[in-house]
Amino acid sequence: MIKRMSHAPVWVLDQDSAKRFYTEKLGFEVRTDATMDGLRWLTVGPKEQPDFEIVLAKPGPPMVDDEAAKSISALVARGQLGAGAMETDDCQRTYEELKKKGVTFLQEPADRPYGIEAVFRDDSGNWFSLTERKS
Repeated sequence: MIKRMSHAPVWVLDQDSAKRFYTEKLGFEVRTDATMDGLRWLTVGPKEQPDFEIVLAKPGPPMVDDEAAKSISALVARGQLGAGAMETDDCQRTYEELKKKGVTFLQEPADRPYGIEAVFRDDSGNWFSLTERKS
C-alpha cells in the first residue's frame, strides 16, 4: 500500500542555477546531488520537511526524448507550468523576505477562500502558490 509521496519533479532550465535559487533564495537544503549513468539527480527540500524531496530535473534523456525536452523547456521558459503550492505561516512576511532576495512575484499576497496567497516564479519560469492557510 502506498503510504505517501516522497519526491516530485520540477523541470528546470539549468540545474546549477536552480540549485542556487532553491537554496539561497527559498532557504531549502540540498538532499542529493549525484550523477548516475550521465543523469544528474539533484533534489532539494524545505528544512522542516525532511521526508519530501523536489527533484530539480533538466528535461532530456533518459527521462524524455530530445523533442519532448525542447517542448518542455519552452513551456517552462514561457512560465506556462505551475509547479505547486508552498505553505507558510505568514504569507506577507515571507513575501517581503523573498522579494528582498530578488524573487519575482506575479501576485502580491491576497485573501482567498482558503487563506492568503501570493504567486511567484522560480529562476526557470515555473510558478508556485505561496499560501498561508486559514485557521
